[in-house]
Parts: sequence; structure tokens; C-alpha cells
Amino acid sequence: MARPEPARPAAPELAEAIADFLEYLRVERQLSAHTRNGYGRHLRAMAGQLAELHLGQWRALTVSHVRGLATRLHKQGLSPRSIATQLSALRSFCDWLVLQGLLSANPAKGISAPKQGRPLPKNLDVDELHQLMNLDESDPLAVRDRAIMELLYSSGLRLDELVGLNLGDVQFAERQLRVIGKGNKERILPVGRMALDWLEKWLTVRNELAGPDEPALFVSQQRRRISHRSVQLRLAKRGQQQALSSHVHPHKLRHSFATHMLESSGDLRAVQELLGHADLATTQIYTHLDFQHLAKAYDQAHPRAKRRKEEE
Repeated sequence: MARPEPARPAAPELAEAIADFLEYLRVERQLSAHTRNGYGRHLRAMAGQLAELHLGQWRALTVSHVRGLATRLHKQGLSPRSIATQLSALRSFCDWLVLQGLLSANPAKGISAPKQGRPLPKNLDVDELHQLMNLDESDPLAVRDRAIMELLYSSGLRLDELVGLNLGDVQFAERQLRVIGKGNKERILPVGRMALDWLEKWLTVRNELAGPDEPALFVSQQRRRISHRSVQLRLAKRGQQQALSSHVHPHKLRHSFATHMLESSGDLRAVQELLGHADLATTQIYTHLDFQHLAKAYDQAHPRAKRRKEEE
């Protein structure tokens, strides 16, 4: 994916307002550090681009500026999805600027990125999951990684939800897990037997890695809460070691959970609740995957479908 060209530093007033907005996200919205860092990265990059469009203060931001920004990002080779993400961050920021009286209206509303196809999420099949999970139980790091992967797949967690887990969030007797999702919303999720077994194995060796007062469920060799990046790198490494054909990352295990749950149950509302989606439309993308699964079975099994394929 192409990256935008380096922009010159934003004007001090632009940077100061972004810092105030990020503090608002921390205190008022209680968004995670991971989410706030994403907002900050996008907004600072756009402020630098806007500086090159001769914008020195947010009060002067116009629809023309925002259109010019989208055009610049497109010409620099940024994908439609990346442009849409940056514009979304800008719209949220401009809503806050309106609340602060720094803008009379949000000039980013109505400005959209170039059209993009909505790619279907890719998942691992059951055989690939078995292959991925085949790790050495004598290695504490392997036990930790297996527990992480089992839990991601068992309960469909987001990466941020997994990293934020504390020891007290797992309720073994009830086979439940307490997670804090987007918008600081709490939900209780079921945990499968295999994930619970590996969590128990991890807890027997966790003290070899964890600091004495560390509350985090999953820790790194630095004896503190494991980072988002560490989880991503460990899963990618495990996928390579197990010779899987596709790149393994935390969201792929979440996708696999959602796809397999929908294929087995057909209950879209239940999958929505388990994933923590506020909007059912977000979950409905998995119905396309389910339809692909059904269509393939139909083509292979239905006499009329087979006859048509033979005639072709």
C-alpha cells in the first residue's frame, strides 16, 4: 500500500487543537490508547498536508480544503480504504471543533473517499486452525501464544480487547470472560473448553514471565502487559512456523470465529452480540461468506447444478 509523501509540520495552532482533542477522547470518551494513537497519527498527517494547502488555523478550514486533501491523498497513491479512514478521523475531529466553537459547521461532512470495493474478510478453515495451534507445550511462550490464539478464536475478541484483559476478567467456573470493547462498553462472553484448558496451562507458567504486581492476563518477556504489536508479530511468526499459506493476524482469528459461528448456527443476531457490533450491518458482511459456503455446496451437490456445469 502506498503511503502519502511526507508533509511539512502543521502550524502550532493546528497541532495544539489535535492534542486537546486527543485528551478529550481519553477523558470524556474513554477510548483506548490504541484508538487514540490512531486518531493522532491520522490527524497529524492530515494537518501537515493541510499546511501545504496554506491552512494555518482550524477556523479557516473549508469544504474546499477537505476536497483538496482527499485529492492529494489519492494522487499520492493512498488506497480508498486508507483515505476513508483518514476522512472519518477528520469528521470526528471537526465535530469536536464545532462543539468547541472553533467551527460553525463540519466541512468534512459529505466529502467521501473514492469508491472502494468491500473485500470479504478472510478466515482460516478448521484444518488450518488445528495446524496453527500445534505448538510445543514445554515452552512457556508457546503456551502463552496458544492460549492467546485459542481465546481469540473461542470468543471472537478484538486485539485491543485481548491485550486489555486482566487476571480477574476470566471466570473459569462460569466459563465466561469479561471484556471492555469499543466505546468502553463491557460485555460478557462465553469461553470454549479448549480455550479454558490452555488458559489454565498458561496461568501455571505465567509467573515465570510476569512481574509480581502485574494485573495483565497476558505478559511479555519484559514482565509487563503484552503489546498489540507483540501479539501481531507472534501470530505471524506462528503462522509461518506452521507453514500456513496465508498471513495469520489477530483479526483473522476473529473473522474465523464469526464465519464458523454463522455457518453452524445461522443466528446473525447472536453473532452480532458476540462480536460486539453496534450495527447489524457490520455483522452482515459474514452472511456473504456464509452464502459463498452454501453456493459451493449447492454447485457440488444439486443435480441441476452439476448438469449445468457438465454441459458447460
